[in-house]
Amino acid sequence: MRMLAKAILLLACAAHAYGTETTRPNVILIFVDDLGYCDTELYGCDVPTPNIKQLAEGGALFTAGYVTSPVCSASRAGLLTGRSQQRFGHEFLPEGAPNKDGGLPVDEPTLADAMKQAGYVTGMVGKWHLGEMAQFHPVKRGFDEFFGIITGFTDYIDPSRADVIAMGRAPKKISRTARDAPDSQDNTWPGRGLNTVMRGTTPIEEDEYLTDAFTRESVAFIHKHKDRPFFLYLPYTVPHTPMQVTRKYYDRYAHIKDEDTRVKRAMVSALDDGIGTILGTLEKNSLAENTLIVFLSDNGAGAGGTDNNPLRLGKHTLFEGGIRVPFSMKWPAKIPAGLTYEQPVSALDIFPTAIVAAGGRPNTKAEGVDLVPYLSGSKSNPPHGQLFWRQGPNWAIRDGHWKLTYAAKRYWLYDLAEDIGEITNLAKKHPEVVQRLTAIYEQWNTSNIEPAWPALGAKTMPYVSVDGVPIHWVF
Repeated sequence: MRMLAKAILLLACAAHAYGTETTRPNVILIFVDDLGYCDTELYGCDVPTPNIKQLAEGGALFTAGYVTSPVCSASRAGLLTGRSQQRFGHEFLPEGAPNKDGGLPVDEPTLADAMKQAGYVTGMVGKWHLGEMAQFHPVKRGFDEFFGIITGFTDYIDPSRADVIAMGRAPKKISRTARDAPDSQDNTWPGRGLNTVMRGTTPIEEDEYLTDAFTRESVAFIHKHKDRPFFLYLPYTVPHTPMQVTRKYYDRYAHIKDEDTRVKRAMVSALDDGIGTILGTLEKNSLAENTLIVFLSDNGAGAGGTDNNPLRLGKHTLFEGGIRVPFSMKWPAKIPAGLTYEQPVSALDIFPTAIVAAGGRPNTKAEGVDLVPYLSGSKSNPPHGQLFWRQGPNWAIRDGHWKLTYAAKRYWLYDLAEDIGEITNLAKKHPEVVQRLTAIYEQWNTSNIEPAWPALGAKTMPYVSVDGVPIHWVF
């Protein structure tokens, strides 16, 4: 009897610490690749994405949602650790590491680690891009299951197929010497090579359009684990290059004459279909009410055919088009539907939001906040005093409505409340603001370390210049 009483007490303690299986939400984190601020319906743009819109309308739409970097790998490092990636040196693409050993440091706990410790089954479907060596693999970073690619990109499908429209192919690898190598004139497809799709640690052949395959695998994961709390990290590759799509989606946009725009819209349409399928799967399994879904992009739009309007510039830059992204969060059991939230929020907030919802133990080094009290109305103050970015010699800070960017040894200061497009530089008009924000940034920067490896390269084209000033946007 004494042993039975002890067992009951332990179960009660566990229930108190983690909640019950019926009250703890499932968590799905959808992280898309290079989606522009105006690439969906979310912010009033004429791009039909009804399922992405439905997701946002079912919860909160953030108008000032930011990621921690304007390039994908560093952004993912911040997302999955809940810490500014400059704290541990993951500032640039890991392909820049001279010994090919770049990756998310193994001593940095991930959100998957924390969710697993909280009793969740954890799965990842999609793009990793946080290190290619064995010690960095997702199944060694807290994920019970993995389906996707370890590298930064791959062909979506055999581009030589008759039902595929392909405006380019994925290079075999990225490096300082090979990333600009010309494509082979041979039209046959040699396969994905090092950018292969993997199930767990085993390379596999995947013939389905990759966006559809990621949706398929996500649905299978939900069905498999519907009877226990699960965490699914779903980093789709769309609409990152190469620009490839099947005719099923391409034919929906015959009215668009610009080919780049047509293919990109079709790729986003495939993404939207996939999200609709996932939302439908949750409904069919009576999981929708108590599932926390987060949707955002890893950075702003990059290649042709995508749109960051009304934001300035895009991927690789610290202007709003590079770091302010489509961002929404849905949890019907806790977050009011139809909410538009205008205070600045960060991808760093996702770690504490998810782990608090799961009843787990927050990372004491995490820098974000649990957003649910702000969305439910129990907290009315802004979640953040400032947000910070560092990208080699370039940096930026947002403080309330002020945004200060330093690049090419110059300052650009904007009042985002009046100038979301960052058109009128107020640095000379308000030198006291420049001085104050610089001091705040420098204090934040004292807790950072030097990059663990050098930058792979820099964007220096005229279209990423600012007010005629050339800038080296390193990555």
